[in-house]
Amino acid sequence: MTSKVTYTGDLRTTCEHLRSGAEFVTDAPTDNNGLGQAFSPTDTIATGLASCMLTVMGIKARDMGIDLAGSTANVAKYMDSNPRRISKIEVELSLRGVQEQKQRTILERTAETCPVHYSLHPDIEKVITFNWDLEKE
Repeated sequence: MTSKVTYTGDLRTTCEHLRSGAEFVTDAPTDNNGLGQAFSPTDTIATGLASCMLTVMGIKARDMGIDLAGSTANVAKYMDSNPRRISKIEVELSLRGVQEQKQRTILERTAETCPVHYSLHPDIEKVITFNWDLEKE
């Protein structure tokens, strides 16, 4: 097993990663009867896309002798109703330490082939922006 999710009441869950014991909480969003005091389950999906993209880029970058430490992603998630679902995810990546266009292209293609990207329903619009103008600090 990968994780254990416990419903704690009041539209909230506690999610435990069984191997490490790491935990996080989810809360229903305010537009769906919740308090919005933590990630919603759909927030974790959108955030998971950005995290997966940065992770596989990090693996590829390391193989290329590049350090992406300090790179970030801003995520926006949009919902539709009837049925209630994620309709669009925007990920804006701000990346450090890559000067050559060929390396950037390789890393962009790597990001767009991450497992989460492939796992999302094709009806979910994915808008990915790569900003390469950040120098390594």
